[in-house]
Amino acid sequence: MQQHIHQDAPFAEPVDPHTLGDFTTDRRVLLLTLIAVGIGALASVVAVALLDLIALCTNLFFFQRWSITPVSPATHHLGWMVVLVPVIGALIIGVMARYGSERIRGHGIPEAIESILINGSRVEPRVALLKPISAAISIGSGGPFGAEGPIIMTGGAFGSLVAQAFHLTNAERKTLLVAGAAAGMAATFAAPLAAVLLAVELLLFEWKPRSVIPVALASATAAILRRGLLGAVPIFATPAHHPLPSAGLFASALLVGITAGAFSGLLTRGVYAVEDLFARLPFHWMWWPALGGLTIGIGGLIFPQALGVGYDTIAALLHGEVPERIILGVLLVKSAIWIVALGSGTSGGVLAPLLMMGGALGGLEAGWLPAVGEGFWPLVSMAAILGGTMRVPFTAVVFAIELTGDFSSALPLLVAVTGAYAFTVLLLPRSILTEKISRRGYHLSREYAIDPLEILFAREVMRTSVVALPVDAPIQALEHSLAHDDRRQRLYPVVDVEDHYLGVVTRAALHDLVAKARTTGSDVRLVDAISLRTAVAWPDEPLRSVAQRMAESGLTRFPVVTREQPRKLLGMIGLPDLLRARALNLDAERRRERVLPLRIALPQRLKFLSGIGGPTG
Repeated sequence: MQQHIHQDAPFAEPVDPHTLGDFTTDRRVLLLTLIAVGIGALASVVAVALLDLIALCTNLFFFQRWSITPVSPATHHLGWMVVLVPVIGALIIGVMARYGSERIRGHGIPEAIESILINGSRVEPRVALLKPISAAISIGSGGPFGAEGPIIMTGGAFGSLVAQAFHLTNAERKTLLVAGAAAGMAATFAAPLAAVLLAVELLLFEWKPRSVIPVALASATAAILRRGLLGAVPIFATPAHHPLPSAGLFASALLVGITAGAFSGLLTRGVYAVEDLFARLPFHWMWWPALGGLTIGIGGLIFPQALGVGYDTIAALLHGEVPERIILGVLLVKSAIWIVALGSGTSGGVLAPLLMMGGALGGLEAGWLPAVGEGFWPLVSMAAILGGTMRVPFTAVVFAIELTGDFSSALPLLVAVTGAYAFTVLLLPRSILTEKISRRGYHLSREYAIDPLEILFAREVMRTSVVALPVDAPIQALEHSLAHDDRRQRLYPVVDVEDHYLGVVTRAALHDLVAKARTTGSDVRLVDAISLRTAVAWPDEPLRSVAQRMAESGLTRFPVVTREQPRKLLGMIGLPDLLRARALNLDAERRRERVLPLRIALPQRLKFLSGIGGPTG
């Protein structure tokens, strides 16, 4: 009988903790990496093509010529007719979104996140085609956006399409989607490290070698190919500032960060307040971008530098070559039209506008902050705006360094970005990216932590006070156990005369057995009710392994036996015990206590003088 039970047990053995390592990654990561490298090469070409397409649209809309030479729309000669250009571009985008795919609306990154978390990392082929075209039309017609969001979404779309051609899991498709997104960013900005950090902080929702290795190598591939396609120098190369560490410098950097955090909050709330206003309009959302385009056109008529990506203005801010009227124009006009246009649901990115507005804020503050060098405070402020608005602090620091090559500013950048990040985390429940996802009915948490079930073991939560049934117990004893078991135990281990574990029997099976004995009077035995579907846990098995095997088997209670003596019963573990492990983790996070008593040691003379009513002379 014992042999029969053990032969038919269909469940995996408990996990031996001695076989576990730091990571769960296996050799399949090599296949994913090979595919990711190919995606990185493809994404670099796609990124360059999108930049050329933006330049082509800019030339067509503002200069009526066929050329892919990058040009600023601020140098146009259209006069008042410039107001119509963004409206025409927005009308085209509205038609594309309604009759092509609604997913081309917005700035791209929330759509990439939604594809990863909700849609199984699947992106429709038409999105991969329509998103870059709509972004190029939007930016090329004067939209105050950046190309990074659409490039990230487009690179991710191509990564997803490649992944869908292979026999992969959901997690593997996610890795390749993010690999394409990171590669697109790396190729656009020559910032491969920041691209990988952005992937980890914003898109992967994990820190595992199975995903980090393919994403990092895809990003590196795109950055290497960029050297031949666009050049290798930083986009906004600036001379190193070499700030001298001092309390005043870091206090100023912290103040810049907090100010940037407050500005980030205003921008985020402004975008979604405008979006709410558009949602109240009595006509179809297809026409909303046209109203946003009208705002862009009026803003461009007042302040031409507000049109387009504005890389030239960002470079001028970082070199300290921008007059105060340009700074005020960016802060007032660029911010306003960006908020309205983004809230209208058109297509475009947020990263470059944030850099531009952050640089302008830093340029305004530079007049009364300690003099460190031309463009220093605009650099610090633009990184802080990015880190606070998108909630990606490490990406913001590394991105600022890679864009400029100014490694000597790392410490002030870290202080300012952390200040902005802390400000927005404490005062805003969601970022400008996750708020859009929340409005679609999904909650998103961006906190990474070790699962407490990884570091707790079965022995720490198992129940040792359980009823075990002897295999030769008479029916009368079983009936008595059922009647007097106040704990209503649902699963009973069965043991032999030497207390060796044999199997389990359910409470329902015991009731059936007793009922059968009553009605038929036949000689029934407990061994006839022992379940052949048995699974056990070891006392040193991690609870995560126990939970995983419960999910795979459909069983919610396991007997706990020793690994050295598999027939020695120690107790039982079930779902309520796993919940108790979660409760232990919550208690560790919430319960406050003073572990070391606080004692103030004073010299004997001072102790004597401190006594009330003691001698004073």
